[in-house]
Amino acid sequence: MWRPTSRCAERSASRAVVRSSRCASGEASVPVIGVINQKGGVGKTTTAINLAAHLATRRNVLLVDLDPQANATSGLGLLPASSVYDVLSGRTSARQSILKARQRNLSLLASSADLAGAALELDASTENLRLLSRALMGVRPNYDFIVLDAPPSFGALTLNALAAADHLVVPVQCEYYALEGIAGMMDTIDRVRQSLNAGVNVLGLLLTMADSRTRLSQQVEENVREHFGTLVFDTVIPRSVRLAEAPSHGLPIFEYAAQSAGALAYAALGEEVIDRVAKA
Repeated sequence: MWRPTSRCAERSASRAVVRSSRCASGEASVPVIGVINQKGGVGKTTTAINLAAHLATRRNVLLVDLDPQANATSGLGLLPASSVYDVLSGRTSARQSILKARQRNLSLLASSADLAGAALELDASTENLRLLSRALMGVRPNYDFIVLDAPPSFGALTLNALAAADHLVVPVQCEYYALEGIAGMMDTIDRVRQSLNAGVNVLGLLLTMADSRTRLSQQVEENVREHFGTLVFDTVIPRSVRLAEAPSHGLPIFEYAAQSAGALAYAALGEEVIDRVAKA
C-alpha cells in the first residue's frame, strides 16, 4: 500500500497551512476541482462533465472547459459567443462569458478552437499561469463548486488549472501503462506544489474504462490500489457505450441514460468527491 514519505508529510503540513489561510480569507469556501491527466483518452472530459452534472443536482456548479478541443462545451450542447480564451486574453470577463447549461444549477465557461492560440501565446511566467485564478475570483462566490476540465498536456493552460485548483481528480484508464502514467503525474504535481500552488490536494485517483470481464483490467485495478491505497476512489467507472454516446447528444449521462451503469458510477463518484472535499 502507498504511504506518504516524510517529505510528503512535510508537504501535507504545508498544504494544510495554505488551506487554513485561504479559508480565513474566504477564498477557499468554494472548492475548485481540477480534472487532470497529461494523457488523452482516459475519460477526463467525460469525468468533468458528469462530475459537474451530479454536483449540480443539489448545488450550484460552474464547469470551465480549458481544452482547445472544446469537448466539454460540445458535450453539453452549447455554442458560445465568447469563450475562456476571451477571458484569459482580457477581452471580456468570466461573468460576461458564462453560459447556463440546460441542466438546472449548471453553468459553463466554454472553450473554443481559439484557445489553442492562448496556449502558444502564454509564456511560463507566474503572472500568466495565474490568469485563470484571477479570472475566477469575481465569480467564485456565485457557486458551490467549480470544476476544471484541463487539456491533456502540461502547457500553460493545464498549469493555469493547477494554479487555480484546490483539489485534483486524476482519471486513470485501466490499461497496461497506468502505473507509469500516475507516477509521472504525481511528480508533476509535486513540482507544481513547490513553485506554483503549495495548497493543491490530490483528492483521488479515478479508475476509468474498466472492463471487469478482462484480467488486464482487474490487474490494473489491483496494482493501482496496492500502490496508492485509499488515494484511489472506491468508485470505478466502467467502459460504457452509453457514456460514449451521451456527448454526441449534448447531454450528461444522467439526462441521456439515467439508469445506466455509467450514470450510477458517476453519481457514486460525485458523493465520494463531496465527502472527500468536506474532509480535506
